[in-house]
Amino acid sequence: MDVRGYIEANSGEYFAALKQWLAIPSVSADPARSDDVRRSAQWLAARLRATGFPVAEVWETGGADGRDGAGLPAVFAQWPAADPAAPVVLVYGHHDVQPAEPLEEWHSAPFQPAERDGQLLARGASDDKGQVLFHDLGVRACLAAGAAAARSAPPVTLKLLIEGEEESGSPHLADLLRRERDRLAADVIVVTDTSMWSADVPSMCVGMRGLFDAQIDLTGPELDLHSGSFGGAVPNPLHALAALLAGLHDADDRVTLPGFYDKVAPLSSRERELIGRLPFGEKQWLVTAGNSRAISGEAGYGTLERLWARPTAEINGMWGGYTGPGGKTIIPSRAHAKVSFRLVANQEPADVAAALRAYVAAATPPGIEATVTPHGPGVRPAFSPTDSPAVAAGRRAMERAFGREVLFTREGGSGPEADLTDILAAPLVFLGVGLDEDRVHAPNEKVLMALLLKGAEAAAYLWDELAAAAPEITAGRAGSG
Repeated sequence: MDVRGYIEANSGEYFAALKQWLAIPSVSADPARSDDVRRSAQWLAARLRATGFPVAEVWETGGADGRDGAGLPAVFAQWPAADPAAPVVLVYGHHDVQPAEPLEEWHSAPFQPAERDGQLLARGASDDKGQVLFHDLGVRACLAAGAAAARSAPPVTLKLLIEGEEESGSPHLADLLRRERDRLAADVIVVTDTSMWSADVPSMCVGMRGLFDAQIDLTGPELDLHSGSFGGAVPNPLHALAALLAGLHDADDRVTLPGFYDKVAPLSSRERELIGRLPFGEKQWLVTAGNSRAISGEAGYGTLERLWARPTAEINGMWGGYTGPGGKTIIPSRAHAKVSFRLVANQEPADVAAALRAYVAAATPPGIEATVTPHGPGVRPAFSPTDSPAVAAGRRAMERAFGREVLFTREGGSGPEADLTDILAAPLVFLGVGLDEDRVHAPNEKVLMALLLKGAEAAAYLWDELAAAAPEITAGRAGSG
């Protein structure tokens, strides 16, 4: 039986198991659900052991030694290849899910999985339990169909790290990666928490934007002043803030922070050409963008390139002075704004933080004090070169599964991928089959069941493709050659 035949024959058991896992409400953001997150980790570890992984452990996170229960558990599994020289591949995903509220907007109970028109509805069906578990089916198919007699081990050394805090910002992941660096060491990291362009246009993500956000506070007089007695004679913090925020962009909608674009990596001509072949329609896209009335953004770039490969600055909120009913003629003593920056390959949140402070200091008039307060260290962008051996292997695996050309996309969101590749010093390959219409993070999350099976098939092929490319994949391994 070949890979596809095995997956089709065992799809019923796969979906039955997935429904069991989806029924566990592993909401990491809700402290009342911490036991459910732990139960979810234990379920997955048991499933992987039943598949044949010699190692499948629940790892605690948080605290100085990671054993004090301060965080939520991750799952680690390992299955060594028969050939010790084979590539080592680490699959990353997460088993925690978003809160299901508002519950009244769900068509069926969020933690009682339901099938409807070829779709599986439940919180976590697409993000990320369905996509994590297709690797379990994929490795079973790879082993069963790998030779005239079934293999006893995958063609690559396969490791899984499935965390339990991704939907809460992965607060303990970096420490976990450093603590377990030796056991997590890999030649390639496969991230299964992304989407494709559409069900009939398969694609691979090759980059995710990073994020830096902060609050800007301006303070003028010690108290609100009567605008008739003092207006026009003392600086107004709201005036200063409005000018400061307006100055974040020039006439071409380019961000004006000093040095903001110095490290930005442009798209390669090949990636731009492949993106240009995606069936993108601006009118249809505007409907999905809250019925926005016009396209806008940095001059000289198309919409998809702006969304995926160009950095941005956004004003998320601004307030100050009197906003109640009627009028109150004052000069307010304070003004505030929240801003965020989406970052692309090679940009660093710390550099943007320094540039924002420099810009605010230069744009603040005399008599006004300015403070910039970051909302954390930020999230670094992640990027996979489209011509890397690992990405090429992933693309071949997806093309075998879907039977057609696979294009490239990027994603505008942010995740922990930069920590993975930096701390573990291995390249990324994104293998995901979710869709934008899966309603992840929203009521009625769903996933096309047929796409999960295609994901399992692509995963099964990926291990052989990476094994075949072993000389290129392992070329950077310490001590190789």
